[in-house]
Amino acid sequence: MNYFRKIVPPIKCQGIKTKLVPWISAIIPEDFDGTWIEPFMGSGVVAFNIRPKKAILADTNPHLISFYRSLSEGIINAGLVRDFLQDEGEKLLKSDGEYYYTVRDRFNSEGNSLDFLFLNRSCFNGMIRFNRKGGFNVPFCRKPNRFAPALITKITNQVQAISDAMSIGEYEFHIQPFSDTIKYANENDIIYCDPPYIGRHVEYFNGWDEHEELKLEDALSSQNCRFILSTWHHNDFRRNSFIDSLWSKYHILTREHFYHVGGKEKNRNPMIEALVTDFEASFNKNVKPIPEQLQFFTSEA
Repeated sequence: MNYFRKIVPPIKCQGIKTKLVPWISAIIPEDFDGTWIEPFMGSGVVAFNIRPKKAILADTNPHLISFYRSLSEGIINAGLVRDFLQDEGEKLLKSDGEYYYTVRDRFNSEGNSLDFLFLNRSCFNGMIRFNRKGGFNVPFCRKPNRFAPALITKITNQVQAISDAMSIGEYEFHIQPFSDTIKYANENDIIYCDPPYIGRHVEYFNGWDEHEELKLEDALSSQNCRFILSTWHHNDFRRNSFIDSLWSKYHILTREHFYHVGGKEKNRNPMIEALVTDFEASFNKNVKPIPEQLQFFTSEA
């Protein structure tokens, strides 16, 4: 029996799929031997846990791609991250938190990847949000002692784990729209898409609307390869209308998931997640833990 050991990335993103990775991993066809392609890389948690031999990871957020590209090229490493967070964390503590805004101004001017990591792990609620001019604008989390030794060690270990995962494969990183990334796919590849959840409380570097959702389905349907799409199915209050109008012609699996994101408690609710595939997903029972509430969900349900 294979037990799934999850890698948690150092970059936190809204809607991160850490808890859903075993479920996603379990439906990957056993004959997959091509390139793993992600047009919406985000934190990278899925790819780094799937650990494919080849991967193309892309996003329109240049700061996410820059960080992981620097890590893959050895420009950033675990030791450098530890030293940086120790030094900057001391300045943060001595300033009673005000130094956060110094780093934020510096990042918005220079775009340094280590500054991006610092902000991501010390901003309010771990959000990634930019204004219309592309400036990071999330406020401080109000914890001057944010970078205590235990957290620095945790982040350092996360950076090392990602470096180790990338060392066993060939990883490419691209800053580009999802449509350009999907075009890379060949017959033996799998495209995994985790776009912003339409109709939900989300923040994304370039936004997301109905036009983008339709454009994504059209791009996926035009490729001669398999795909997996993450989206939301319904919650206690409403249902994702695109499940019926756009994605119902594909295979849909669901399970419940609770998100701890959003600035307000009312935005933190359980939700039924959906995985949409263009192949009949077969659950691999050799992967543990076995996801609970795994079921095929018809469009009529």
